[in-house]
Amino acid sequence: MNKKPGAYMISMMGLLIAIMVVLSRILGFEWQFIKISFDFVPKIVMGMMFGPFWTGIGAVIADLVGMMLFAKAAFFPGFTLNAFLGGVIYGYFFYKKEVTWRNAFLCTVANTVLIGLILTPIWLAIMYNQPLTSWVIWAPRLTKAILMLPIQTGLTYVVGRMIPVRQLMKRSRYSF
Repeated sequence: MNKKPGAYMISMMGLLIAIMVVLSRILGFEWQFIKISFDFVPKIVMGMMFGPFWTGIGAVIADLVGMMLFAKAAFFPGFTLNAFLGGVIYGYFFYKKEVTWRNAFLCTVANTVLIGLILTPIWLAIMYNQPLTSWVIWAPRLTKAILMLPIQTGLTYVVGRMIPVRQLMKRSRYSF
């Protein structure tokens, strides 16, 4: 785990959490069995700046705040677990590491497989009392995975290369 959070870290995380909520709950598209959003962009930045643990915590806070302010479905704790694990994955792949095509792709695949194709179908089957083998669950999930994998990989690479994380980190007690 990283050092104790200071004022700069808390304020940066607050800003990134707010951006996650806006990208996920306001600008995202959500239907009963599928959600498309770009909330992974602030998770990349948070992962680069604060590491796996704090990115997971930030993603959980964003999920809970977004659910309290802009609920579109019933609360289900499995999706909060997904948020934490997604944050941990971004932190694992990008904390103190250069963003390359390889780790952008591997990070996207890890999130897509673990969260999008393993955990989320289980949560949806439980929530909506659907069999796990139902095409109602799998058709949109597989379509999203195929369409979003190249988009998310490309955006992850571009955003990860553009963000001046080292300059942002010089202001805090955290350093590379």
